[in-house]
Amino acid sequence: MAKIGVEQSLTAVQQALQQKGYEVVPLKQESDAQGCDACVVTGLDSNVMGIANTVIKGPVIEASGRSAEEICQEIDQRVNQ
Repeated sequence: MAKIGVEQSLTAVQQALQQKGYEVVPLKQESDAQGCDACVVTGLDSNVMGIANTVIKGPVIEASGRSAEEICQEIDQRVNQ
């Protein structure tokens, strides 16, 4: 299953992804995103820690204003294409 980096403050998203069988990696610093298939960020900074354009090849998903279920659905669609 895919490895997903999730900002630490998004605990509901972390739990929902784990229940779906994803490996969840808490994002504490930029290097934590290496090897992830996608990352979920709060959206407070659209390029948190430089993840969007330097660290991963997969999508960086902004969680702002979205439910954990909506984010899981997007992960399913974008990572498991």
